[in-house]
Amino acid sequence: MICLRGMTWRHDRGLAPMLATARQFCQEHPGVSIEWEARSLSEFGEAPVEDLAARYNLVVLDHPWMGALAQSGAFLALDAVLPSRQLAELATDSAGPSHASYMIDGHLWALSIDAAAQVAGYRADLLEREGASFPKTWEEVFALAAIRRGFVSLPLFPLDAFLAFCSICANAGEAPLASGSMVASRATGEYALDSLRRLRDGATEKAPGENPIAVWERMSSTDETAYCPLAFGYSNYARSGYRPHRISFGLIPSAGRGPVGATLGGAGLAVSTLGAHRDVAVEYAAYVANRDCQRTLYVESGGQPGRLSAWTDEAANHLSHGYFRATLPVIEHAWLRPRHARFAQFQIVGAEIVARFLAGSANARETLNELDRSWRTHRRG
Repeated sequence: MICLRGMTWRHDRGLAPMLATARQFCQEHPGVSIEWEARSLSEFGEAPVEDLAARYNLVVLDHPWMGALAQSGAFLALDAVLPSRQLAELATDSAGPSHASYMIDGHLWALSIDAAAQVAGYRADLLEREGASFPKTWEEVFALAAIRRGFVSLPLFPLDAFLAFCSICANAGEAPLASGSMVASRATGEYALDSLRRLRDGATEKAPGENPIAVWERMSSTDETAYCPLAFGYSNYARSGYRPHRISFGLIPSAGRGPVGATLGGAGLAVSTLGAHRDVAVEYAAYVANRDCQRTLYVESGGQPGRLSAWTDEAANHLSHGYFRATLPVIEHAWLRPRHARFAQFQIVGAEIVARFLAGSANARETLNELDRSWRTHRRG
């Protein structure tokens, strides 16, 4: 018996499609067993890749880890083991830059099985109750927030607050971290921090402890928040019957350039070099990333596919009340984070710095200076 172990993140979007695809693959491959485990969303963004490679044959992880993953030597370069025709198809059938996000140093280190970006979510019934409409600009968002505290809220768990800061910079027309010495120009950085502070002031008191899942869970089970302008999208909450209240999703607000600059999220499937049966692990990974699997079994079991053809598929959009079609423009114009070997660590430090700003422990100028120093340190290694 060939036994493979996999690790993903703990949510129906992360775990359910892996369980479903493993069952189907094992039915078609007698003698193969695949067991999937799940970790929390915070662990998903912080666990050292070498530790995961030593314990699991298959690992679902996000693209900021690609530099560290490539440097570790603990994972396969998948372009060396997959046919060129299949690689070309993956590149052309990608939801936005999802496929490209797993490439670094000229190699493909994971298959884009899941695509996401920060999107806007709203309860249409609560907006209608207040006679309000879905906001298209940031000024309309702040006007909506004036209805009452918590009516507009977003995840401000430190990492999410830091990524919101980055997205607001990119949305304003300046991609952050493009310079080797500054996270952003002073004008753009101060604008983004001020916007983030205004959002915090109107958000629910729970916001500093909430990640995107927590926000969508609260919005789908209570009437406290009607609109969230910026959080990684989960199509599960757009599906009928998933939670007591269905959430609708759409474009992020614009600072005058359209719904651009949302931080790209998503997840890729990587294969460890440290485990046995690598050929079977690669075959399974390719099966999960296959176009037919992505637009049928994967999305039907709760997944959020990485394939463009799945995002435009009529059945997938019917299942999700148009989630994929409505938010695809955000992914197509998303901001791709740096992926060098130390970037994942910089994110953690940057999150702490922005959290101190939101807590009132530092002003905007001090915060940007500290972010710049940390960025230069991590860039140098």
